[in-house]
Amino acid sequence: MSTPERCPYENGRVVIDPAFKADAPARYARLRQSGPIHPAEFHLGLKGWVVVGHDLAREALTHPALLKDATPAAEALAAAGYVLHQPKVGLGAQMMEADPPEHTRLRRLASAAFTPRRTAELAPRIERIAHDLIDAMPPSGELDLVEAFNAPLPATVIAELLGIPREHHLDFRRWSARALQVASPEHRPALAGLHGLLAGLIADKRRHPQDDLLSALVAVRDEEDGRLSEEELVGTAMMLVVAGHESTVNLLGNAVLALLRHPDQLGLLRERPELMPGAVEEFLRYDTSVERSTSRYAAQDLTLGGVPIPRGGMIVVALGSAGHDAPQTVGTDPTLLDVTRPSPRHLAFGHGIHYCLGAPLARLETAIALRTLLSRLPELELAAPVDSLEWIGSGIIRGVLSLPVRYRAA
Repeated sequence: MSTPERCPYENGRVVIDPAFKADAPARYARLRQSGPIHPAEFHLGLKGWVVVGHDLAREALTHPALLKDATPAAEALAAAGYVLHQPKVGLGAQMMEADPPEHTRLRRLASAAFTPRRTAELAPRIERIAHDLIDAMPPSGELDLVEAFNAPLPATVIAELLGIPREHHLDFRRWSARALQVASPEHRPALAGLHGLLAGLIADKRRHPQDDLLSALVAVRDEEDGRLSEEELVGTAMMLVVAGHESTVNLLGNAVLALLRHPDQLGLLRERPELMPGAVEEFLRYDTSVERSTSRYAAQDLTLGGVPIPRGGMIVVALGSAGHDAPQTVGTDPTLLDVTRPSPRHLAFGHGIHYCLGAPLARLETAIALRTLLSRLPELELAAPVDSLEWIGSGIIRGVLSLPVRYRAA
């Protein structure tokens, strides 16, 4: 969906509302033409600045005075009713909402359980889940690919990894999908439901440990002599659920949509499946699912990209926009989808100390899911006009709510 060329400002600010999010690539492209940072109004009426240029994005993500500590902005956040950064009622008490030394401690402890070995060992199970989901589809017809494949695959992977019993999978999927939609009336109930579910499961894993990630986190918390508090344990589990699920659901959706809109690239990837690892990097660059970073707050008055930012000023980095501004191989066009692009550069997983801990799992899931989908569904096309697709209207995630396709299975 696109809009006529016009200044994207409203009352002196970029308003990042549902209309903006549905047309995000074009809107960010226009913003980049006039500078790397702009005053913006986000969900719930929160005001701050959005960084859209690649080089300034890298600077902002590692700026020593742009912190996760929201204390300087507490009054504005409270007035807007924003709770995502808070423990117990939001996603606080975990490493994404912490600064060093707390961040260092929390990330080290989470990493001890979320190991590369555990991730690599998931490959056969991810492939089995992908095949099972396609086996469950009718041999041909029309369906919503988000509901039938994109959402259940990563949801099943992260639920099994954490050790969430099957009887809780439906609640888990529903709550995690709504937890980041901060302007939705279902946002707070979803956070509360997810918090309660995980707190109860953690208590059960303490009594009856199993070979899963929640049990491993409980062991880290208990064996490390309380270095991971109970609320930090629940917060870390919530972070892994939300970040490890919603980002991959929508990365798959954005990748499939991009391929269906570029049949030459779809054909190339079918013919040369060995291109898939690099293609995943290109999907992360071209239309990533984590459209924007979580918020940083100015710990002091500072200047960013020539713009004065007062203490307490909120800074958000447009990670997707940075991918279209990042230096690419000479002779390649960053505006185009190119699954053969050599070493695509992007900031889809962030930069600096908050670089995504689950990046290897996201890459693995996406590569296996797309490879399986393309091999099992030799005929696949959109079953609805592109401009009729409905996009997630608030929060940091970019993706379609449904993806109607027409297909034939092999």
